[in-house]
Amino acid sequence: MLNPRSERLLKTLVELYIADGQPVASRTLAMASGLDLSSASIRNMLSDLEDMGLVAAPHTSAGRVPTSRGYRLFVDRLLTVSPLESEAVRELESGLQPDSPQRLVHAASTLLSELTHFAGVVVTPQRSDVAFRQVEFLRLSDRRVLLILVTLDGDVQNHLIQTACDYAPAALIEAGNFLNQHYAGQGMSGIAQRLETELVGLKRDITELMSAALDFGRQSMRVPEEAVMISGGNNLLHVRDLSENMNRLRELFDTFERKTELLGLLNQSREAQGVSLYIGDESGVITLGECSVVTAPYRINGLVVGTLGVIGPTRMAYERVIPIVDITARLVSSALSYGE
Repeated sequence: MLNPRSERLLKTLVELYIADGQPVASRTLAMASGLDLSSASIRNMLSDLEDMGLVAAPHTSAGRVPTSRGYRLFVDRLLTVSPLESEAVRELESGLQPDSPQRLVHAASTLLSELTHFAGVVVTPQRSDVAFRQVEFLRLSDRRVLLILVTLDGDVQNHLIQTACDYAPAALIEAGNFLNQHYAGQGMSGIAQRLETELVGLKRDITELMSAALDFGRQSMRVPEEAVMISGGNNLLHVRDLSENMNRLRELFDTFERKTELLGLLNQSREAQGVSLYIGDESGVITLGECSVVTAPYRINGLVVGTLGVIGPTRMAYERVIPIVDITARLVSSALSYGE
């Protein structure tokens, strides 16, 4: 258990190292920590911190650097997170407009990268079914009807139906109203059996429309496999902590290319209420041993549908990256959600 003086020394060391990336000497700590202790006393305290596995001494320097365990203690107990600067918040708000969901999550990964100068990632999970918000039928000409289906996450899908007869506008409205009133918010595959049974009791002149909508929902709107979008991976080429070992950096980019391990890691945070942080080996991904991953889930009307975050070196400005990820997840959730 660290005493207050040791905590203050560790906090100062981590902050100095994050700021300039150089091992921190005892003399520098004696001046910067405000502890009014001699360099010898500081060295003794550093030795104790090293024995605890919180700091390490690089072979080429007399100074100390924080370990992954030291970063973890710093983040959990000593970090002071400040509100994100208003300019960055405005940039996020203007860049995350409720347009196409696909464009929205791509914009999120790009903004995360631009604001942190690291790699921004967004995970869109696989869904077993497509839930719809609204269905509408529009007459184009004789025996040609346009089916418009709006999914729960805001995607708009259009499908041309060649019908056996020329439907009156009232029949098209009736068919759309029936689906919207009884099945909105449910998955197309999930309602298939129930809808097919209920079609028997409907007017024969709209059953063709209903069946067409059902077939389109089940067959033409299959959701692609869950995807990992990565923006700004090249930013990591300019991070000295990572670029000094090109073999390790190549392995990291191989992980980005495969995406499977990243997907497993990022999906771990789906159940979190807010931001999750994996430092070094905590990720369980060998190639991320020199990295930290900051993630948060995003939602549609309270339901978690994906994860977003930032991948960077363990020497990152956590007090800034954490609120960026948190606010981005909140803004994406707000943009994707809709009123009841």
